[in-house]
Amino acid sequence: MTLLALPVFLLLLALALPIGYALMAASSAGILVSGQYPLSIVAQRLFDATQSSLLLAIPFFILAGELLISGVLGQRIIHFASLLVGRVRGALGQVSVVTSMLFAGVSGSAVADASALGSVLIPWQKREGYPAPFASAVNAASSVIGVIIPPSIPLIIYSSVSQVSVGALFLAGLIPGLIFGIASLAAVYLIARRNDFPRTEQSFSLAAVVRGFLSSLPALFMPVIILGALIGGVATPTEISVVAVFYALIVRLCYRDLSWRGVLGSILSAGRATGAVMLLIMASSVLGWIMTVDQLPSRLVDTINAMGLPDVLIIVFMNLLMLVVGAVIDMTPAILLLAPILMPLAQAIDMSLIQLGILMVLNLSIGLFTPPVGTTLFISSSIAGVRIEETARALVPFYIFAIIVLLMVSYVPALIVGA
Repeated sequence: MTLLALPVFLLLLALALPIGYALMAASSAGILVSGQYPLSIVAQRLFDATQSSLLLAIPFFILAGELLISGVLGQRIIHFASLLVGRVRGALGQVSVVTSMLFAGVSGSAVADASALGSVLIPWQKREGYPAPFASAVNAASSVIGVIIPPSIPLIIYSSVSQVSVGALFLAGLIPGLIFGIASLAAVYLIARRNDFPRTEQSFSLAAVVRGFLSSLPALFMPVIILGALIGGVATPTEISVVAVFYALIVRLCYRDLSWRGVLGSILSAGRATGAVMLLIMASSVLGWIMTVDQLPSRLVDTINAMGLPDVLIIVFMNLLMLVVGAVIDMTPAILLLAPILMPLAQAIDMSLIQLGILMVLNLSIGLFTPPVGTTLFISSSIAGVRIEETARALVPFYIFAIIVLLMVSYVPALIVGA
């Protein structure tokens, strides 16, 4: 079944069919032609994929992020970031990275960060004379930090497949996410220095930084609440996600910028995002079931073992596979398809499933700003009004630094808490 389903899936992707429908159509074709199972198994697998209570956390975390980002607090976070790095060369590019790092603890979604922050920061950089491809590239690369630093929607999805604790994954993603952010800052600095980008004229003021920090504290405190509750075992991820929504509502009420229209808009936006994620989860589950029935994971492990490759090269193979898949398939279905295949391989080389999860999210995050299907790449290029190719060329330094971070996380497990 897999031998038929995968080529059909790739063909439908090449024909620009939406990935969720391509997955369902390819899986149905594989089952139908095999004649081993009734086609009704597709409907059954679609339904079964939605039955994990852990997945209920996804819409609530998305909604909490929408509520916080869309208010005045979002503007204060951007202002705080500008106070921190406003004097560094290529200041507005640095502001874009730092803002993404701060928002990462709120939204958990790279697409949300790319859209919300890009619509503000890209025009700002263009007005100040920064090249549009550079502004687009910074936004495309830095927005993926939102799926590494907790809370992270992709890590929740990986947890539902691997049965690894969400709290352990969130904690494990913290240091790699910060390193990724620092690497992005370094890339911006080198590009700015090479092209003689300007510094801002604002003077550094510790008092202003403290005031900016205090005004942004309600949003910055959210990941502390989430991680503390998960690690302390106070509540389940789903319960914490509901608390996060109430927390966001209370913060907005305290800032007096909450309206019924704004709440409704956030709910509708979160609903659309959740619908897209759930469709991909449901569709991916069918193809994942087919690969499991065909024993693809165990066959892969047997093949790798028979080749006698050292662990170092096996990790290279796993990274290359995830990078290639991430460049052509969106993150959610990629996790659902790759996790069952790579988990046995990781266990065979004594790699913890926590480290595998962080590696998977890092690899697929790079895919989010890599042609031909990079989501944040398309969003950022559209906002900046430049061609995909122009943004991709400007992204070359970011790719280099991202691969360096990936290698660090691959071969230095100490960087991953709990690995």
